[in-house]
Order: sequence, then structure tokens, then C-alpha cells
Amino acid sequence: MSTEAATHADFSRIRYAQLWEDADILLEALDVQASDTCLSIASAGDNALALLSRGPKKVIAVDLNPSQIACLELRVAAFRRLNHPELLELLGVLSTGREDSAAPGRRVALYQRIRAELSPSALGFWDAHPELIRRGAATVGKFESYFDLFRRRVMPLIHSRSVINQLLAGGTLEERREFYGRHWNTWRWRLLFKIFFSRRMMGRFGRDPAFFRYVEGSVAEQILKRVRHALTELNPADNSYLHWILLGGYRDALPYALRAENFQAIRENLSRLEWHCGALEDFLDGAGAPISKFNLSDIFEYMAEPAYHTLLKRLCSASRPGGRLAYWNMLAPRRRPESMAKELRPLNELADALHPRDKAFFYSAFVLEEVLA
Repeated sequence: MSTEAATHADFSRIRYAQLWEDADILLEALDVQASDTCLSIASAGDNALALLSRGPKKVIAVDLNPSQIACLELRVAAFRRLNHPELLELLGVLSTGREDSAAPGRRVALYQRIRAELSPSALGFWDAHPELIRRGAATVGKFESYFDLFRRRVMPLIHSRSVINQLLAGGTLEERREFYGRHWNTWRWRLLFKIFFSRRMMGRFGRDPAFFRYVEGSVAEQILKRVRHALTELNPADNSYLHWILLGGYRDALPYALRAENFQAIRENLSRLEWHCGALEDFLDGAGAPISKFNLSDIFEYMAEPAYHTLLKRLCSASRPGGRLAYWNMLAPRRRPESMAKELRPLNELADALHPRDKAFFYSAFVLEEVLA
């Protein structure tokens, strides 16, 4: 993330224990090739690992928050030392209710097998927080805790478990639309959703309040519209994010980096991954070879427009011609300014085709831009 975000937000804990951005559309947008050097906002590490599956020359992960780097390191160690089912067990991502009492102990045992792979800083973090390992390392971020509160305290007031299971079973487009209109879109759903996903509640329990500095209008109203799209136009049966929010686990709908078919490709390319803890601007100051593919998460949301434009110029300077920048807008609109028309070309046709397929449905836009010079 950027230095501006660091001055306003608290980065002393895990904010995101898993990625809430759809790697399927990210990979299609960036079209990663063997010659590419990719730069990725680290967050919990999933999408940096997803980029590795395409066999690029290098993936560089950057994050301000040392606890987010610790999340990435834990995943790297797990990919190196564990098999696929053990990886999922360590992360705690398959739990969809009350798990068996032996699971926390199994996670501790798995952690003991991989801890020698961690750097001193990551080892110090995880050794100091054994409760996070016991709970499952992908379940313990502030954002995940926010959804856990919604699932345990709010959803039982809205719908029964049987109704939730019906929703997640999916069906045809016509069936999904009918189910949403007749069974899901109740007054309780609309009322409690708008309360729980208000700016105040999200700032207190989910995202840092600083992340709403440049957001205008009703947060809950904007998100509710996009949720309807996810529950009807997309198939809930295939949506890992919906499964997590409503069940607390993925069942069979895993995100890209955790799918069995991608496990070996990621493992084989781990030597091509490096990571840096610090501001993106600081990394760019010392960057060597040009970067060709950028996964920028939604970092521009947390910046005033002048700072966003300045960072965008620095990213272009660090890129080779033809490089691609991918990023999301959740609530604050951020796109290349006209003053940079000679430096960046919007790839709107591809971005607009991908955004409706985005399973991380809370984003208002997916932006893809190509570096010209």
C-alpha cells in the first residue's frame, strides 16, 4: 500500500487473512507470460501466489503491514512443505460450521512442520500468536471477523440455514432470480444488511475508518445492489466469497490459489517469488528491471486524487511499454486522468467484460490500463 494509507490506517494487525479479490478475472486481465515480472500488493498472499501459477519470470509482493507479509510467508512455507489437503487444514478454510475438536491441534502440528521455512520476523509473529494458528490462519483478519459477526449474529435473524443452503445450491439464472425475489429479498434482509454494512459499522468492525475518507454516498446502498448481482446473475454455487460469508468456509468453491489443480504449478514456481515490507513508493524508488504486470488491489481508494495521480505516474515509469495495471474500485472512483492519456491507455472493453463475472461482488469497477511509454 501507499504512504498516505500508512498515515491514517492502523497496520498493527492482520486486516485481511485471505484475499477478497477475484484472481480468475485478474489473471485473464493481466495475461501473464513467461517473460513477465509481476508486482502485486501482498495482502494475505493468495493473488501473488495465483500469479506464480502462470510461470512468470518473477513475482514481487509488497505490503506496508508486516503481519500481512507474515500471512504470505506462512502460505509459501505451507506450499513448500505440505500437501494440498494439509494446506487447507492449516488455513482453516473448509470449516462450514462447528468443526471437530481435534482440528486446532492438527493445525499446530502442521505449523511445527513448516516453521523452519519462515523468516525470523514471520516466525516471531506466528510463534507469538499460537491462537491464530489454532483457529486457522485464513480466518483471523479483521475483515474475516466482521463477516463472522454477520454470519453468527445477523443472518440467523434474516434466514434459516435451510434457506441459505438453497441459495448456495445455485440453479439456472431464472431459478436464481425467482428465489431471490420470492425467498431472499425480504424486508429483514434489506433492513439489517443496510445497518450492518453502513459506513459506521464497517469502519468500526470491518475496514479501517480511514479507508472511507474519499467515499461519497451510502455505502450500504451501493453494496446491496452488487450483492443482488452476485446472488442472481452469478451462480452462488461457484462463489467462494459467498460461501465464506454465509458458511464460514468454502465447501467445494475454492478461490484460485487454493484449488487442487493449481497447487503444483504454484509450488514449482515459489523460487520466483520475493516480498518486501514497506510502502509501494519506497519499493519503486529502488526497483531495478522494468515491471510488466501490476496487481494493485484497491490501494487507490485510500488516496486523495492528486496522490493517486502521482503514484500512477511512478508506476508507469517503473513499467516497460505494454505493461498492464489492474486494480479495483470499491466505493471511491479511480481511473487514469486525461492528463495521462499519452502514458496510459484504458483497456475498457476487456475490463468491462470481466467485471460482471467478478465473484468478489462488492467492487463497483475493475480497471485495466496499458502503459504506452
